[in-house]
Amino acid sequence: MVKGSEEMALPSHTQNGGFIVDTGHARLRELGYKQELKRDLSVLSNFAFSFSIISVLTGITTLYNNGLLFGGPVVMVYGWFVAGVFTMCVGLSMAEICSSYPTSGGLYYWSAKLAGPSWAPFASWLTGWFNIVGQWAVTTSVDFSLAQLIQVIILLSTGGKNGGGYEASKYVVICFHGGLLLLHAILNSLPISLLSFFGQFAAAWNVVGVFVLMILVPLVAKERASAKFVFTHFNTDNGQGIHSRVYIFVLGLLMSQYTLTGYDASAHMTEETKSADKNGPKGIISAIGISIVVGWGYILGITFAVTNIPYLLSTDNDAGGYAIAEIFYLAFKSRYGTGVGGIVCLGIVAVAIFFCGMSSVTSNSRMAYAFSRDGAMPFSALWHKVNKQEVPVNAVWASAFISFCMALTSLGSVVAFDAMVSIATIGLYIAYALPIFFRVTLARKSFIPGPFTLGRYSILVGWVAVAWVVIISVLFSLPVAYPVTENTLNYTPAAVGGLLLLTVSSWILSARHWFKGPITNINT
Repeated sequence: MVKGSEEMALPSHTQNGGFIVDTGHARLRELGYKQELKRDLSVLSNFAFSFSIISVLTGITTLYNNGLLFGGPVVMVYGWFVAGVFTMCVGLSMAEICSSYPTSGGLYYWSAKLAGPSWAPFASWLTGWFNIVGQWAVTTSVDFSLAQLIQVIILLSTGGKNGGGYEASKYVVICFHGGLLLLHAILNSLPISLLSFFGQFAAAWNVVGVFVLMILVPLVAKERASAKFVFTHFNTDNGQGIHSRVYIFVLGLLMSQYTLTGYDASAHMTEETKSADKNGPKGIISAIGISIVVGWGYILGITFAVTNIPYLLSTDNDAGGYAIAEIFYLAFKSRYGTGVGGIVCLGIVAVAIFFCGMSSVTSNSRMAYAFSRDGAMPFSALWHKVNKQEVPVNAVWASAFISFCMALTSLGSVVAFDAMVSIATIGLYIAYALPIFFRVTLARKSFIPGPFTLGRYSILVGWVAVAWVVIISVLFSLPVAYPVTENTLNYTPAAVGGLLLLTVSSWILSARHWFKGPITNINT
């Protein structure tokens, strides 16, 4: 809810010499920061960046295999709402804090303010590094998934796996990945007004694309699943030695939770958003809410075209085991004798993933800009510089380069790459939970809300959000196959634990002596 008159709330508007001053700009000055980035984004543009990063076409398409394997239709159809409800709790708590502290630093700045003077530097350091590394992992996984989809599109376009189609090597895929990051860095070097246009176009593309695919694919398919199959079939034939339905349901939730990630972009874009203390929270909440509705429609539409789960997951099919690609391809081939229409549908998804990666780099760069502004990153003076168009271009290119380096692990070991990418879900959600935890504990009585507040439900929703992050952090660290071997071990705990160890040890050995948390620059 948006409070209009509460004594404790921060002012929702301000005047200067008779002229209305942007409330986000005024609040930024109150927090001690200069307006260095161009404040030109509307609430629609702010929403578009988060919605494009969540991108249901990206997350669901990428992990649809996981959903089919672990539980199938029931887990995807109902698990989507389970993850959605709790994700909304996380988003609501973040939105409330964002309304009070609308800065590009987002999560790490919030932690510093909410943890209190004694804990502020460490809380800020820990949250900031989990946030930025998680964001880099998101960009890596998004662009790598697009590189893999491009490989599948080429495979199907040249005859498919059973027709002598071209299968790109891992080296070709990594080159695709590098080329995509190069394009995203170039686009993110453009003025924010142009980037805003691309963001809104991406949001529209995601919505229209979902409705086209959810209607077209099952309509074209000659064989369709029954409503009973879509809403009641629980797939226990996973071939991974896991038979417990509860365990299978938990593992199947990963598709939904991975997709519903990245909405902190609305917070990182607040220094470029008009009336950010109101529109930042709106961006977070609307991006999650609309994604839940649109994503469920996409899951339903595609699942109605599923008739043979084992075949879709088989690496011997024409798409090499890429389930959604095979669904699209078979739907058109069975009716028209050619799978060209299915390949075009994959192109719709590819464009959505491309814009998802673009928006992800945008969010990365704003976080890197803010974190370096406070001196937390190596060579901070370089990364927080802005160009004549008021774009943190150095941070843009640094984020793209780091994401490319993270993807290089795929050349050595798929296990290492999967462990690193796992930080994209668990690591990022830990960063989401930390400021919320400080809000409901250390700052329970001292927190002053902005225009958007949850009122008396704030503490309850906050605890639900924190509890959910703890639960998924444990659940997604469980083994995904039995017996457990070095090839089937879930390395998520090692990856997240390694990040925690590096962050804490660097604090103890060095950062505690010089990092003081967010530094105001209003007088510099």
